[in-house]
Amino acid sequence: MMITNIYLITAIAVIGGSLFGFDLSSMSAILPTNQFRCYFNQGPNGPPFNNLTDCSGPRSTVQGGITASMSGGSFIGALISGFVTDMFGRKSAIQMGSIIWLIGSTLCCASQNIPMLIVGRFINGLCVGTCSAQVPVYVAELAPPHLRGVVMGTQQWAITWGVLIMFYISYGSSFLAGQAAFRLPWGLQMIPALILFLGLFFMPESPRWLAKNDRWDECCHILSSIHANNNLDDGFIQMEIQQLKDACELECSKTDDTYLDLFRPHMIWRTHIIVFVQIWCQLTGINAILYYITYIFGMAGLIGSSNLVASSISSVINVVMTIPALLFMDRIGRRPLLIGGSISLTIWWTICAGLMGGYGGPAPPGGLDHIPEESWLITGAPAKVVIACSYLIVASFAPTWGPVEWVYPSELFPLRLRGKAAGLSTASNWAFNFALSYFIPPSFVNITWKTYIIFAVFAFAMTLHVFLAFPETSGRTLEEVEDAFKGVTLAWRMGIDKRQDEERELDQRSEQEKHDGSMHVEEFSEST
Repeated sequence: MMITNIYLITAIAVIGGSLFGFDLSSMSAILPTNQFRCYFNQGPNGPPFNNLTDCSGPRSTVQGGITASMSGGSFIGALISGFVTDMFGRKSAIQMGSIIWLIGSTLCCASQNIPMLIVGRFINGLCVGTCSAQVPVYVAELAPPHLRGVVMGTQQWAITWGVLIMFYISYGSSFLAGQAAFRLPWGLQMIPALILFLGLFFMPESPRWLAKNDRWDECCHILSSIHANNNLDDGFIQMEIQQLKDACELECSKTDDTYLDLFRPHMIWRTHIIVFVQIWCQLTGINAILYYITYIFGMAGLIGSSNLVASSISSVINVVMTIPALLFMDRIGRRPLLIGGSISLTIWWTICAGLMGGYGGPAPPGGLDHIPEESWLITGAPAKVVIACSYLIVASFAPTWGPVEWVYPSELFPLRLRGKAAGLSTASNWAFNFALSYFIPPSFVNITWKTYIIFAVFAFAMTLHVFLAFPETSGRTLEEVEDAFKGVTLAWRMGIDKRQDEERELDQRSEQEKHDGSMHVEEFSEST
């Protein structure tokens, strides 16, 4: 039995996105717990792995390495996934990723020391890199154009659900004594990977991958099953099949595709776009919030359980605010969401930097609550505004850059390069995710509130870049998007030029109808 409902297909496929959210949130909620800090202690209160009650945990650089190890694995996984998906298919690549996740989570759950934990998280990253690159490609190649933004954006919504669910699991586990406080969440995160692996057996393969591999019978059957209730004679199905045949015939003359093809003259412009949409997404600073929000709220005066509860609100906001993008992304378009999101992020980061610098001061030596990363302290009304702005950063990111980062890269490339392009784009995401995950803990220790200024500057820079260079892709088939890159047109003019072309075509059609009408009148007069 094959599942043919596109929404159900998407719901199962994007479980791969929830794995990233599970991992991200488990670190965020577990980092401040005394059980984790004492078991992996490197501070002054005795040897590592003791059971004291006031441990500082791993050193800031080591903690950055623990967090960033998953991003390092994701970088490699995303690059490898381009080859795997072209060789074995989109569905098989995602299944392989789910198996890798089970192995990595087992190592994390059983970790006896910091190196073992880092290896487990690195292996988890191989899965996250593969799934985050190929799930959007998979659902994009199955979805009709008018639903593509919705189903691809669901990847980000799954991530937010993963963050929310695992945060509360980790929060509840924090009340357990001893090692169970962090081993239980790391063990439970294997469940969605198992569901994903089994569910994919009932899912169709990408019809575009099947077409590329000359398996036309299967391709046509899947397209008609999903889009037209098995009516192979449907006009849309026939048009889509013909477009696929034309694209495949055009690409048959191409040599074997490699990552180098993405940097050839006719491809390098769109390659720079898909790389930077992921780089800028990381430089919004969202992972500074999601990974280390407990540090930020600790500097705003929240401690213990109140810190974890307040931090969990950001996960709820993330889930709720992603919904508008799913509903309206295809109507609003990609560019307005990206530009609006980056402008609002610039405002909130700037306010945070101003308040922290103007009203805050150095924390006691060793940081608040023996956490060196909480090296700055702000209190009173300014602290409440910093907390509010942290929530607004999440609320601005969730409906804009969050879902668009997964939708946009999979829309810009022809079929033969789509898998590798998604892999390179996602690898760029994880490279900067690794850098920021490693950079932020030492940054909080060494430059404190100035960390906020860095993200404000990046948010302003990305606004200009999107306006000048990122074209609109909503409402077009994947084959029609290819036509947008023929010739050289400024991104901000593409929508204007498209409207002018449509108006010109309507005028020509109107003139032709008038001409045909006059000819009919003349013929009628002559016959009379």
